Amino acid sequence: MLGFPCNQFGAQEPGTPAQIQEFCSTKYKVTFPLFEKVEVKKGGNQHPVYQFLTRDHAEPNWNFAKYLVGKDGKVIRRYEPTVKPDDPALVAAIEAALKA
Repeated sequence: MLGFPCNQFGAQEPGTPAQIQEFCSTKYKVTFPLFEKVEVKKGGNQHPVYQFLTRDHAEPNWNFAKYLVGKDGKVIRRYEPTVKPDDPALVAAIEAALKA
């Protein structure tokens, strides 16, 4: 997993990268890498990662949206923010993608 903080959803990520890292690790026990803030909504400043992820899939409608990318670099599926990282269906999809 990789995290891309974004302040475009209710201004939830107003802090510095260090503040965001501290908050995510203490509040949500995040251990995966977090990048600096990016813009994920379509428009002139959308980060290239999200240009790629949203080419054939919906853009995030809130923080914590997830995209599963296969070993071949193709986006397999987008998951809603309400899907937790340890959701059995998501874990199964990750395991299947790793075996493909």
